[in-house]
Amino acid sequence: MSKFTAEMKLQAVTRYLSGKESYREIGESIGIDHKSIVKWVRQYNYNGSEALVKRCTSYTQMFKLEVLQYMTENGTSLCETAAIFNIPAHSTLAVWKRKFETQGIDALQSQEQGRLSMKKGSNKQSSTDRSFEVLENRIKQLEMENEYFKKVECLSSKQGKITKQDKAQVVYELRHKYSVKSLVKLAGIPRSTYYNLVKRMNRLDPDTDIKGEIQAIYEEHEGRYGYRRIRDELVNRGKKVNHKKVQRIMKELGLRCLVRMKRYKSYKGTVGKIAPNHLDRQFSADAPNEKWVTDITEFKLFGEKLYLSPVLDLFNGEIITYTIGFRPTYSLVSDMLEKALESLPERHQLLMHSDQGWHYQMNQYRNLLQAKGVKQSMSRKGNCYDNSVMENFFGILKSELLYFKEFESVNHFKLELEKYIEYYNRKRLKGKLKMSPVQYRTHFEQVAS
Repeated sequence: MSKFTAEMKLQAVTRYLSGKESYREIGESIGIDHKSIVKWVRQYNYNGSEALVKRCTSYTQMFKLEVLQYMTENGTSLCETAAIFNIPAHSTLAVWKRKFETQGIDALQSQEQGRLSMKKGSNKQSSTDRSFEVLENRIKQLEMENEYFKKVECLSSKQGKITKQDKAQVVYELRHKYSVKSLVKLAGIPRSTYYNLVKRMNRLDPDTDIKGEIQAIYEEHEGRYGYRRIRDELVNRGKKVNHKKVQRIMKELGLRCLVRMKRYKSYKGTVGKIAPNHLDRQFSADAPNEKWVTDITEFKLFGEKLYLSPVLDLFNGEIITYTIGFRPTYSLVSDMLEKALESLPERHQLLMHSDQGWHYQMNQYRNLLQAKGVKQSMSRKGNCYDNSVMENFFGILKSELLYFKEFESVNHFKLELEKYIEYYNRKRLKGKLKMSPVQYRTHFEQVAS
């Protein structure tokens, strides 16, 4: 291969960077392999035109180690690493790498010409030894970090949260390979905490017997018992245990009460007069204000409970009105009813349906309906299907508002509830109607007039 000056190399690099010619085309035109063009371009990109000037350089042992470490940590190729560090031939790196792997650090020592005084040679050797020690410690630190975080990541993927106990377990496993002092510093736990946790690991579990009792009680009752009932059962068996300890052990064993908390139900037995089920699951209506249904639902937000009492027209599924409060009092229902009856026309044949909740059995409620000429209807006791349209609305409301959005406060939820009901009435399409409730009612009134 003929020799190329720095100017010739720069011309070739400039031709390639102009974007008009490929590596191969430039190489063929100047009589050189295209790989050399690739190398020149890389050298120029990393170190400028000075990298194209051929020079004789003697590299120190420390420099060689830094280059090899960079190549290992970053995964760069021989050619790319040579370009980054402005080393003319990538084969030089291959030689360094082979020597280091086969003969160790001493093989990278540059061969000095001439004789040096004992003092000068001794100082240089001492400096090299210190540099090598620093580099060796850094490599060992990286290896320790790599092994530690691999084990921690494995635990994290299995259980999600990493505890101090888990960290101590990883340190305990690596203690023979690395110093405990370095490991606990990496784990972010005090040494005293680590040794305390190790003592617990090597100690027999004092709760072994009680864990067996709790597991047996849980299985005996097929998961129906929570920690309070299990605590009471343990007391009956002569084992007095704090309920918090039972709760903690159940959490460790992965035991959880399978009985769901009961939803709010307004039924409290017969406190007034029960009306017949005139609706009888006939949920369709031929015109507005023929059949209304009502019920109460409960929301839990920010440690508080809210109760919603709406009225729904079965003709188009429109929410006529609603009230909301912090307690399911009678006024919650009476205020709702009074607001709804205000919109009722003088001539009507309205049927008002509800469940057998105590609010709807009250004389005041029944008298309000009678005064307006409204016929009262009630579901059969314990039969949710008789008022399924209202239950369906509650399900939609909670899915599309309560569980769908995040709220900053109870007042924020109330504002969003008002917006949602307005949206539900005026914009949200109902599958059966193919339009919103208000649009359907407006269309019906236009056709009827």
